[in-house]
Amino acid sequence: QVQLVESGGGLVQPGGSLRLSCAASGFIFSVNTMGWYRQAPGKQRELVARISSGGNTIYADSVKGRFTISRDNAKNTVYLQMNSLKTEDTARYYCYSSYQGSWGQGTQVTVSS
Repeated sequence: QVQLVESGGGLVQPGGSLRLSCAASGFIFSVNTMGWYRQAPGKQRELVARISSGGNTIYADSVKGRFTISRDNAKNTVYLQMNSLKTEDTARYYCYSSYQGSWGQGTQVTVSS
């Protein structure tokens, strides 16, 4: 059974930082592309960042230079380090795996003063 469990969301002030984690189980983590997507109220889900099995990364233009995706294959975990957060980063953040196109339940990130 595939499970993707996100954690690390919360309320943070503009300019602050958060680190999201996604613990994966039920498939061979190391050979799959992992990613983070987000969805704000009234908007479509959008790609934030993705990392391949080989460590290649892509980022949405809106987060380049501020967010960093990484993975620890020994821990079956993918991370999203988010710095210099802006109010427009407020959304529910979802973990994604290319294995069967699987999704986690999401974790809420709210950036507000």
